[in-house]
Amino acid sequence: MFNWYVMGTSFVGAFVEFVEALTIILAVGTIRGWRSSLLGALTAVLILAALTGVVGAPLVGVIHLFWVQLAIGLVMLLFGIRWLRKAVLRYAGLKAMHDEEESYRKTVDRQRRAGQVRAGFDHAGFTTALSGTFLEGLEAVFIVITFGLAAGAMPSAVAGGLGALVVVTAGGLALRKPLAKVPENLMKFVVGVMLTSFGAFWIGESFHVAWPGADLTIFYLAGTLALFAWTVAAWCRGRLRKDARSTGEVA
Repeated sequence: MFNWYVMGTSFVGAFVEFVEALTIILAVGTIRGWRSSLLGALTAVLILAALTGVVGAPLVGVIHLFWVQLAIGLVMLLFGIRWLRKAVLRYAGLKAMHDEEESYRKTVDRQRRAGQVRAGFDHAGFTTALSGTFLEGLEAVFIVITFGLAAGAMPSAVAGGLGALVVVTAGGLALRKPLAKVPENLMKFVVGVMLTSFGAFWIGESFHVAWPGADLTIFYLAGTLALFAWTVAAWCRGRLRKDARSTGEVA
């Protein structure tokens, strides 16, 4: 039976990473050629699939061990805090919002400066698509493996990750442009909350904490954390506006 929470979280987290990978693939394909771009992306996907099988499958058999639960919880917590911190900074106005169209334009400019395009197979295009897809996909694999192991629901996590891959790929093939309308900044905020909440929950589980409500505690943690993070972002944004007005009045 599928764990819908794990599947949903894996889908959202992997979706964000795949959208960023798609931006790189489209930019490389537009300038350096689709053959090299798609071949590089496919190579990265095959490497990541093999990595998931080699790393993920053996760990499933030892998920019941204390140190595995603790390690997974710590990594998820730290990874989630990093995502959440960036999201809060963006919504607070202290960091620029991520823009896929802008990322696409920058990647296109870099590819144009990479030299003359070779007919048939372009090495620069292949390398860029391979490295970009691999790095973004690696974070997606991390999310899938950690959520699957932590919840003991690897099939659900894998299904969520594969679902995200299918949706992003279909969107890219249909539109052939960056998925700029996707609320990526909001999705990163949500994933940061989910990862942080799940990490804290599993660290407690490793120490046999008696959570009130058992697994439902995850939703309490996520709701409280989301409210706190959003309040901090709103407060910082308000202070920035107040300081800007004060500076304008003094000037």
